[in-house]
Amino acid sequence: MIKINQISLTQMNVDSSGDLAITEQENPRTANLSELAATEILRLMNEEDRRVAPAIGIVLADIQKAVDGIVDRLSKGGRLFYVGTGTSGRLGVLDAAECPPTFGVAPELVQAVIAGGYEACHRAVEASEDDAKAGANDLRCRGFAKEDALVGIAASGRTPYTVGAVSYARELGAFTVALTCVPGSPITNSAEISIVPVVGPEVIAGSTRLKAGSAQKMVLNMLSTASLVRLGYVSGNRMTNLQPRNAKLRERAVRIIMAETGLSEIGATEKLEAAEGDLRVALVIAKSGCELRAAKDALKASNGVVQKAIERLGPSMSKKL
Repeated sequence: MIKINQISLTQMNVDSSGDLAITEQENPRTANLSELAATEILRLMNEEDRRVAPAIGIVLADIQKAVDGIVDRLSKGGRLFYVGTGTSGRLGVLDAAECPPTFGVAPELVQAVIAGGYEACHRAVEASEDDAKAGANDLRCRGFAKEDALVGIAASGRTPYTVGAVSYARELGAFTVALTCVPGSPITNSAEISIVPVVGPEVIAGSTRLKAGSAQKMVLNMLSTASLVRLGYVSGNRMTNLQPRNAKLRERAVRIIMAETGLSEIGATEKLEAAEGDLRVALVIAKSGCELRAAKDALKASNGVVQKAIERLGPSMSKKL
């Protein structure tokens, strides 16, 4: 029997026939948690958290398949949707919300659908997760289509709302991914690709905001980051499409222009000002020698990808993004 995090799959009762899911089982390593001093609680939590990254490492091939499918849909005009309930849904909302400021993409490109609506981001609306039809209905309200990609996030893998949404999306012909911490759970049978980092029972039984939540957050980071990097929204490891909406980000934008073009700080600042504070426009102007209107038009025609906009205009500098 292959061991995962020192507990065998047999011990974890991973089947979906009614046994407790892995995420709901008690963790024998933390059985006396309530009797421990704070130092010992923290040590145990740290030890358990160390199990998350190796569990994700085991499923990297599945994450790559998911990225390939997402890139394919987005490159053809589709969108990426996350759907989930409770902690899983809130993690989807968080990752989707970070994509526009980080990659300069439209808010519609990566969207999150959470059971109970956005009120559930700051207040528990747990009953809503039991409605298997609600997930599909919420996707319909967003105009979800077969051209899109959907990642269903469910730590236990059997949340009716999320499973229903994934099933509906797959029936439409959309690309579907399941992100769960329980092998063989219902959502893995509903999705085209399943990503299942097995992190084992939680420090507090059933509290999937802990290891399962950490695993889901890390995988969502990978899905959005790798997909948008491959689509051209990053240069090297620089956020060349970031939105410089505060002082810290404006300073970062100036540094990026300097690094990408070789301009001085004064020169980079002037380009950013000439571009009305838009880093993407500043880079296109600096690298192609075009005017403001031409840079904006080229970016619009290139879906906001800086390098594609420069290629449309014909760069005046040999250095490429």
